[in-house]
Amino acid sequence: MQLLFTLLGCLVLIVTLVPYLRIRHWSVRSFDFPLLQIACIATALALLQLACQPHAWWHWCGVGASLVAAGVQWARIYPWTPLARCAVVKARERDASRELTLLVSNVLTPNRQAHKLISQVEQHQPDLLLTLESDRWWGDRLDEALGEQFPDAVRIPLDNLYGMHLYSRLPLEEVEVKWLIQDDIPSIHAWVRLESGKRVRLHALHPRPPAPSESDESLWRDAELLLVGEAIAGDKRATLVAGDLNDVAWSRTTKLFCKVSGMLDLRRGRGQYSTFHAKYPFLRWPLDHVFVSEQFTLVAMRRLKEIGSDHFPMLVTLRHDPSRADENEPEAADAEERRDADDTIEEAKERHGEAPV
Repeated sequence: MQLLFTLLGCLVLIVTLVPYLRIRHWSVRSFDFPLLQIACIATALALLQLACQPHAWWHWCGVGASLVAAGVQWARIYPWTPLARCAVVKARERDASRELTLLVSNVLTPNRQAHKLISQVEQHQPDLLLTLESDRWWGDRLDEALGEQFPDAVRIPLDNLYGMHLYSRLPLEEVEVKWLIQDDIPSIHAWVRLESGKRVRLHALHPRPPAPSESDESLWRDAELLLVGEAIAGDKRATLVAGDLNDVAWSRTTKLFCKVSGMLDLRRGRGQYSTFHAKYPFLRWPLDHVFVSEQFTLVAMRRLKEIGSDHFPMLVTLRHDPSRADENEPEAADAEERRDADDTIEEAKERHGEAPV
């Protein structure tokens, strides 16, 4: 039994260290996701090995491997727990004219339980509804049920799992649909005018993930996220980035995006709010995100009930509060990190013809 535990301890340490490799293949990048799961397994292994009273040197090697793996994983998780400092401060008071409520939902194209999402929209009354993987069937159902409530809308019904719909009660201005890195992956870029008259920039994204059925590597996802990050960089105007980014908050790419763009992760200091996979409780991690610039404070954030999709919807209410920008803590990229972002984007553009479609 000790031999088995020792081998498992070494294995979990290897799995812990694999994500630090600068390799984009999906088989490597997939280990970015189950951080909490690996941490729990490593901790349990260490406790089991200690309970078996190890005495040989190789027994202690197994214990040490498990403890190192657990320590590394818990250290990585820490910023996304309530024990850490919040990246975005809490709003102190309510002012509807300066607030924006956004509901983000990957609906899963073959899912036909549209009534569940519509019910949540009617219950929570968001100002913006962003759906991912929404095809023409989904668009028709949403238009029929919500069209009168949301006078402005951007519709991109696709049957390739990358359709998008954006519905807004607030005026949308200068709307653009862009195909940033791949010809079959759209994104939405628009200004949203709040009741106060102030404008907020919105970027809605759903890049292709590194997965056997999608793409062998993460280059295309990474480049799209970093391209938007560079477009935001240095812009002092209020900005939101929302969508299913097919990446976790603690991955190297997402952290690089935040540094390059100056955007802030609402989850930091609050919890993981895991949105995928809705059907398997032990296999969950945060894939659906809302990042904000420093001009915002957080009123509320919730993960909503399942809607028949493999993703849970996320509901976020923000307050546009530039006077408190100094209380937020955006990180800045150094010269090497900016070069890394530039190189990733350039490689994706040069290899555009190789991108999976």
